[in-house]
Amino acid sequence: MDAIASAPAADDGRAIQFSGTLGEFLPIAISNFLLTIVTLFIYRSWAKARERRYLWSRTRFIDDQLQWTGTGLEMFIGFVVVAVVLGVAYLGFVFGLQALVARVGPLALLVVLLLYVGGFYLYGLARFRGLRYRLSRTWWRGIRGGSDDPGFSYAGKAVGYYFATFFLAGLFYPWAQAKLWNQRWNKMSFGPQNFEATMTTDDTSKPFFIMWGAIVVGSVILAVTAGPGVEPGRPSEPNPIVALLFYVGVGLAYLGFLSAYYRAAAEWTRIGDIEFRFNADFSDWLKFYAATIGLAIITLGLAMIVYNFRYWRFVTSHLEVYGTVDVDQLTQSQTRAPREAEGFLDALDIGAF
Repeated sequence: MDAIASAPAADDGRAIQFSGTLGEFLPIAISNFLLTIVTLFIYRSWAKARERRYLWSRTRFIDDQLQWTGTGLEMFIGFVVVAVVLGVAYLGFVFGLQALVARVGPLALLVVLLLYVGGFYLYGLARFRGLRYRLSRTWWRGIRGGSDDPGFSYAGKAVGYYFATFFLAGLFYPWAQAKLWNQRWNKMSFGPQNFEATMTTDDTSKPFFIMWGAIVVGSVILAVTAGPGVEPGRPSEPNPIVALLFYVGVGLAYLGFLSAYYRAAAEWTRIGDIEFRFNADFSDWLKFYAATIGLAIITLGLAMIVYNFRYWRFVTSHLEVYGTVDVDQLTQSQTRAPREAEGFLDALDIGAF
């Protein structure tokens, strides 16, 4: 049995180590950015694959490096197929809705509602299939992950959670996020082992209600302190100082919820005998995003080309793994490796990278 604990492992005693450097990654980021611009964003899929190959190859889990096996071509094909389907559906909706409004106006509202339902469904499907694809293209010791579930059931449940959150003025949000996290990961596996996720809202409900309260109270203060419009008859305009304080306050409250959410998600997710911890607290997230915003301002946005590197380094430096794994009993995953890459993710622009 190979121990995976917080004490043993390689140089710094951590089971997960990232050895990448900004000096190595910067030429990749710059060339990816230039090629993407020159090719009118056609190279974007190849850029993402190249970026992931580097990040995965510099990430060591116990005694071996991760390996990204996805290709730019399969990601590009997935994007094109979904973009065409969504484009045709959108054009059909626009022109069909115009004709419907001209003939039977009231039914147009039903069509709009169905459009929103369809959009939420595609969003949920994208989240599920994107995770399935990334696990299927992530290899460790020649073993990959994945899922045999197509994600249709998950997408349907996601629609219900999204609408429940909307009709309850956002109050259902922490419960929806916990349930959707569990339902995504409980359908996933790596090698012969299935993930088990049992996340609850015990650790996230308090910071969420702080954030929700900041939004509600801040909105009221904005409305009360708003000044008259520039011209007579125009809506009142918020006080700029109050508006700035509002956005800063809500942003800080959101970081509080975010840090609690990822700590809880990692703590209540396991695979076999392996358990996870994510030790980034509020101050860690604040430093990361403050540095991100500062670098973006100083470089006029150019620093965002290394955002994925910085985010990957942040996550791997705070993720801890505990437990044991019997390497001799590891076998290849029997799940089907999807061919469609993550077209929905790219078309809907979901996910960090």
